[in-house]
Amino acid sequence: MDTKGWRTPDERRGAPAARRPATKPVGDAAEQRALAHLQRQGLELLERNYRLAGGPRVRGAEIDLILREPDGTLVFVEVRARHDRRAGGAAASVTAAKQRRIVRAAQHYLMRWPRLPPCRFDVVAIDGDHLQWLRAAFDAA
Repeated sequence: MDTKGWRTPDERRGAPAARRPATKPVGDAAEQRALAHLQRQGLELLERNYRLAGGPRVRGAEIDLILREPDGTLVFVEVRARHDRRAGGAAASVTAAKQRRIVRAAQHYLMRWPRLPPCRFDVVAIDGDHLQWLRAAFDAA
């Protein structure tokens, strides 16, 4: 702890910084693992980390992966990774607010398409070594 009493986020959680991996590399590795799995299932990558900027009163949104099924269906994928399944696991961490932000970003992405293709929202949940692909995990409604 420094002399002003400020603590790092890791110190506030009670763990030394050296024992907790940085979030970005962990997330990137999870996305890569999810992408490899989905590509093995025949999906084609269209976009990775599609971002919609926020505003003063609106939080920005990001879609981790946008892929296309062989039948033409667009698949918007949220990738979540957790060390284990405590507190509901990775899938449970995709909240209603997160779903709304993903839907908003998907609507923005679809504005560039001349015709709306069939779409769905999937979640790839990674809990430790266990990967679970949840097709049609939530709706745009």
